[in-house]
Amino acid sequence: MTTLALLHTGTFLASVFTDLCHEAMPDVEVFNMVDESLIKNTIKANQVTPQTARRLVDHLKSAEEAGADAILVTCSSIGPAVEAAQQFLNIPVIRVDVPLADKAIGIGSRIGVVATLPTTLKPTVELIEARAKLAGKEIDVVSTLCEGAFQAVAAGDTETHDRLVTAGIRALMAKVDVIVLAQASMARAANAIPEEERTVPILSSPQLAVDATQEVIRKL
Repeated sequence: MTTLALLHTGTFLASVFTDLCHEAMPDVEVFNMVDESLIKNTIKANQVTPQTARRLVDHLKSAEEAGADAILVTCSSIGPAVEAAQQFLNIPVIRVDVPLADKAIGIGSRIGVVATLPTTLKPTVELIEARAKLAGKEIDVVSTLCEGAFQAVAAGDTETHDRLVTAGIRALMAKVDVIVLAQASMARAANAIPEEERTVPILSSPQLAVDATQEVIRKL
């Protein structure tokens, strides 16, 4: 049986991605690895430090040694380090936000990015710009940071998180062709906006990442 490892920096994401993976790939065995210190240290340093990047590689190697045939890393803040880590692994490592960026680029040229952490906002914008350049497409990125939302959800206050994220989404809708939710933890908040009030597509990473992971596994 094919085995997929999910590496998270927040415990609340494990059940979200596990459920999506079981639904999309019922014949694939899934196991979770969680290390909240990866995101906490990144927030504290306002960047992915070399030490955090090395620890990420250690986690990925551990997942491979545990029998994983592929790994999905569900945290966008450490995305650049995920790509750099691939060279040390003999199995595919999927960065959660690449499918999200590609989907947005395919929809429009004015792309809104909503994030709850500056450490996620910057790499997400840079990823979208890099993927657009690779695709030969000119884009404009408009971004907004929902201050306090991440701290709220990390403390279990999902109501405050969702309210702040929803406000950020609404503020961008009139300015862009598509909105990208930079963190997987934001996906639920978008559901608070009724379909009839959505003037542009609102994209989140979990389902897109799982779909992309399914394609990778099919090719193994």
